[in-house]
Amino acid sequence: MAGRSVVVARTFGVGEVVGSNPTGPTQGIFFMSLIVQTKGFADFINITELVEKEILKSHVLEGVVVLFIKSTTAGLLLLEDEEGHLLDLKKTFEKIAPADSVYKHNEKWQDENGDAHIKSVFLKQNLIIPLKEGRLDLGNWQNIFLIDFDNKPREREIILKIIPL
Repeated sequence: MAGRSVVVARTFGVGEVVGSNPTGPTQGIFFMSLIVQTKGFADFINITELVEKEILKSHVLEGVVVLFIKSTTAGLLLLEDEEGHLLDLKKTFEKIAPADSVYKHNEKWQDENGDAHIKSVFLKQNLIIPLKEGRLDLGNWQNIFLIDFDNKPREREIILKIIPL
């Protein structure tokens, strides 16, 4: 994530997980907001390291990690971080919804990002990833990417929850 302005708003709180025995021990659910500055225009940002740093701070060894992005022109995917693969994806998304096409959304709102809304429906707004021995249990080539298709730089908020099991 070199050259990017990334702000991590620390933990909002540690909630209580209600179990079958309310007087017994409980485990905290860690939740925080990750703020990532994007460039827009099909900006692919590998956020795996950022997420892993927050997991380490939680000291949770086993559980699940939930990520949710608050956007309709950006999303999340698990991808291989290989330049050719990422360029092929950008080219494919542009074929699906070319930026220079006519969109009803643009006619109504005059914001010229109708293509970004269409491209983002092929992404995910949330990911659930297993946590094993304090690390994301991803495949060899899997990385967490934030992809922003909007037509200008944005500050994107990703909600991160770490749920111990």
